Parts: sequence; structure tokens; C-alpha cells
Amino acid sequence: MVERSKDWIRQAKRDLEAAEHQLAGGFYEWACFLAQQAAEKAVKAVFQKLGAEAFGHSVAGLLSSLPEELRPGEDLMDLAKELDKAYIPTRYPNAHPEGAPCELYTRAEAERLIGYAGRIIELCENLLSKI
Repeated sequence: MVERSKDWIRQAKRDLEAAEHQLAGGFYEWACFLAQQAAEKAVKAVFQKLGAEAFGHSVAGLLSSLPEELRPGEDLMDLAKELDKAYIPTRYPNAHPEGAPCELYTRAEAERLIGYAGRIIELCENLLSKI
């Protein structure tokens, strides 16, 4: 397998930048989704660097699948779990009792998830520099 961690981390950062643009435009559901995607891709960059396959879309699941010495503490795992909650409901109305995702997500929520994704990207960049 060709090692492409740099491509994955670059795309993670680009997704985070796109999340910030969606936030500025008031598309809070998309900002939340892109924050989750950014974090997911950053963790997958670490798997790439390790020469391992990464399966699934759960940021928390991926982080917990890293070798024990690379796993983050509980605080970052909690942030990853919150990001994971933005994977499906941000895009599908039937994930909610009523209303479209565009009506349900808030600026504060988008700002918070963008911040969480930034912290996970930072963690992954740090790991990439050490592997």
C-alpha cells in the first residue's frame, strides 16, 4: 500500500477550513458534518502512516483502534464521541423526530464541533511527526 498520510491530513485540514466557511454562511449542519469528516480523515492519516487499514467512520472508534501508546486520553475521546453524533443526523431529516437538519443545528454547536475537530487534527499531526 502506498503511504498517503500527507494527503489525508491535508484533506482533513481542508475539510476543517470548509467547515469554517459553512459556519460563516450559516450552514451549521454542514459545518458540524465537515468537522466530523475533518477529524475522521486526520485519524485515518495516522493509520496510513502506520501502514494499517482504517475501517469505519467513527472518530472515537478509529482512535480507540490505534495502538495503545498512541491513543488519546478520555478528554479527547469524549470530543470524538460528540463529533460522531454529527455523522448522520446533520444530513438526514429522518434522523430527528421532526424538522430538517438545517433548522436544528446552531452556530454554537458548529463552533464547538469545529474546535473539537481542530484539537483532534492537532493530536494527529503530533502523532504523525513522531511515527
